[in-house]
Amino acid sequence: MQHPPAPPLLPDSAGAWKHLLTSLRLEDADLLRRLLQTAVILVLAWLALRLLRSLARRIERAAHEHDPTRVSDAERRGRTLAGLMQSIGTAVIAIVALLTVLGLFVNVAPLLAGLGVVALAFSLGAQGLVKDFIGGFFILLEHQFRVGDVVRIAGVEGTVERLTLRCTTLRDAYGVSHFVANGQITVVSNLTRQWSRAVVDVTVAYREDIDRVLALLQEEVRQFAEDPAWKPMVSGEPRVAGVEQMSDTGVVLRLWVDVYPGTQSDAEREVRRRIKNRFDREGIEISVPRTVRVVDEPRP
Repeated sequence: MQHPPAPPLLPDSAGAWKHLLTSLRLEDADLLRRLLQTAVILVLAWLALRLLRSLARRIERAAHEHDPTRVSDAERRGRTLAGLMQSIGTAVIAIVALLTVLGLFVNVAPLLAGLGVVALAFSLGAQGLVKDFIGGFFILLEHQFRVGDVVRIAGVEGTVERLTLRCTTLRDAYGVSHFVANGQITVVSNLTRQWSRAVVDVTVAYREDIDRVLALLQEEVRQFAEDPAWKPMVSGEPRVAGVEQMSDTGVVLRLWVDVYPGTQSDAEREVRRRIKNRFDREGIEISVPRTVRVVDEPRP
């Protein structure tokens, strides 16, 4: 007695393909048409991304002022807007392209409804993430800082390299990159908003003639402000404030110069260099802490 052949454990590839088309209610011609539509959608999405990057570069070029010695406020706004437009635009294009492609093969209405429920549950469970997005939105809306600004936020000070709705990327003076969630930012200290101040404290010995030292400081800081190499960075008149403190090491004198945003550190170093050289020529002693060594000699 012959037994009928056993059915195969797995359907062949052709049968599997027919089963998939049947489940999706597609014919071969219909499938080919929708695959072509998918290719067109992907090409359009790719072109949209290219256009988005081109617009971002145009914004940066339009804000560029061709001055290598400084980064203007318009350039900072351009970089911030370009980066934000690229991050948000890329996400929107990717989501729209994905949903459009899925809509060619399945009914996306139940999927969107399910995503809405998932998004609601996700928002309830990820309140910190929602807080980050809200914080980033108000940072951009109120122009608290921009890309290129030097800020102090969440206990970290550095230059803003990237700003998104979720986090801010800072690079400190040691080259360390810090990622700060916008929801953690409660106080923003912008060190480069409109102008910066270079503050220099000098400590001289008590025996020095303070009026003479103040006159020398006023002359030196005036020469600094009139130097052609530094004059474009100086904003307003420099000022020698006078005696700031009488410490146990000497008399502390303070002066400051308002400079272009972000150049205060360079200006402080240059002013200190000029003051040191001038004090050396004039014989003025810069006070330093003194160490007293007590030697206990043995008694005879």
